[in-house]
Amino acid sequence: MVGQFGSFLSSLVTWAIVVFLIYITLFYGLRLFFRRREREIAIVALNVSQVPLLTILILSALKISMLSFGNAQFIPLFEKVLSALIVAAASYWSAQLFTQVIAYYLKKYAQNTEAMWDDVLVPLLETTLPLLIYIIGGFLFLQSLGLDLTGLWVAFGGATFVLGFALKDILANFFSGLVLLIDTPFQFGDVISLSDGSVAVIKKIGVRLTKLLLIDTNCEIYIPNGSLESQKIINLSRPAPHYCYSLSVPLRVDVELGQAISILKEVVLAHPDTLGNIDCKLQVMDNYYKFEKETEFDERRRLKKETGRERLLAEKKVNKILEEINQKLRDLSEKIKILEKDGLDIEERRNIQNNYLDIIKEIGLEVVGDRQGKRRLFTIKELAEEDTLINSVRTWYKTWLKDPDLTEEDPDNLQEEWERKIELLKLRVDKLYQNISQHKVDERKLDDYVLELANWLNERFKSPQPLSQAPKIWMEKIKENMTQQVASVEYIVRFFVDNIKLEQCQRGYRVKSEVQGEVIRQLRQSYLYR
Repeated sequence: MVGQFGSFLSSLVTWAIVVFLIYITLFYGLRLFFRRREREIAIVALNVSQVPLLTILILSALKISMLSFGNAQFIPLFEKVLSALIVAAASYWSAQLFTQVIAYYLKKYAQNTEAMWDDVLVPLLETTLPLLIYIIGGFLFLQSLGLDLTGLWVAFGGATFVLGFALKDILANFFSGLVLLIDTPFQFGDVISLSDGSVAVIKKIGVRLTKLLLIDTNCEIYIPNGSLESQKIINLSRPAPHYCYSLSVPLRVDVELGQAISILKEVVLAHPDTLGNIDCKLQVMDNYYKFEKETEFDERRRLKKETGRERLLAEKKVNKILEEINQKLRDLSEKIKILEKDGLDIEERRNIQNNYLDIIKEIGLEVVGDRQGKRRLFTIKELAEEDTLINSVRTWYKTWLKDPDLTEEDPDNLQEEWERKIELLKLRVDKLYQNISQHKVDERKLDDYVLELANWLNERFKSPQPLSQAPKIWMEKIKENMTQQVASVEYIVRFFVDNIKLEQCQRGYRVKSEVQGEVIRQLRQSYLYR
């Protein structure tokens, strides 16, 4: 027995030295290596693994050393206990690795994608997967102690079947939620119109319910995913958060048509928050803000005019740069389409790459090479130059933040929205650069990749304002007032508001009210309003 104990101590000391060397190598040597390489995820994984992995190594060393006692009576019990503790430590380690490392970086990845399903699926996995790991670990823990789990597994399977049958509606809503996430008819923050005519904002898509905020009543409503999936939904935020409003304006029947339409159109264009040709809006804006007295209301309107003009000028610059970049991308796509017919040689590919680098610079990015061993990696970084797309967009949305009508949460929402778009732009620019640079990529698809970026800039980054979104005025019908024996002509004024998500989704109502009030004021001054 004394010899066995001495052998046990000798084995334990040997394994202690091995564990110590492994510990030093992993948690000091590798940590230093990853810090030099700036591998943040690896460092976090090492920090999370330090205690549980050390525990597993110590328990494993102790279990192996116990073999020195041979067939002693107490050995099987100790081995079972040590095995169970190793399983418990491994389960804890796996759960912590997922929640603190994998789930964390999956969230960061989800923030940089346009898809919505990963924004919901990652938190769902973060909640359910650790629980599943602990359940499986619990079964293995009991099994390691030598307990017969056959009956428990049967009971667990039966309970699962019963629960599945009892919770079929919940499961149906769960899978409906997954369908909504995959199809992505809307995303968080979108304004939608439900089948009953209610207008609401998407706040959250959960496992079973979708949380909405009703705009008119400022109340939350929870709709089962199955019911929401079967409804006819109108997404008012797509393809852009511009929404159309209409006004009915009655005028005397003897009013000159051209004069009336000119006044109505000028009033709509002059409002900073409506859409239209920016040059026209800047020209007529002064007519909209006429200050007779220096009142607090007039001062606010003056501030609105100044910030509106500044925002429109900044947007005009963004539109100009976007138009130039878009045209250059389409020209590059056509060039590649012609060259790829006979196959791209090294010189042609280098020429295409240089053309694309010029476009990247105009976007506000540059390609930086970093040599790591024998490999040379290229990354995209921002330029400090001002006259670039990214810097112009930042200037534009920052001038928007000065709008006196914005609510407290609007500045954060605007900044988050546009910074996310900028990050997505960087990812797409980088992806296209990698495709152009790599010879393994099918060169027959390069023109499609370039065109895809151009289309994304127009459709998802910042869409141009088409003529269809300019103010429209037309004569609807003639109404007769039998009491006063007079007739009036009803004019319809249709216009778009720039972003209905702002001001707690009340921006459109405010703009419509202000436009209607200014229409009446201008028409009365011209003696045209009844």
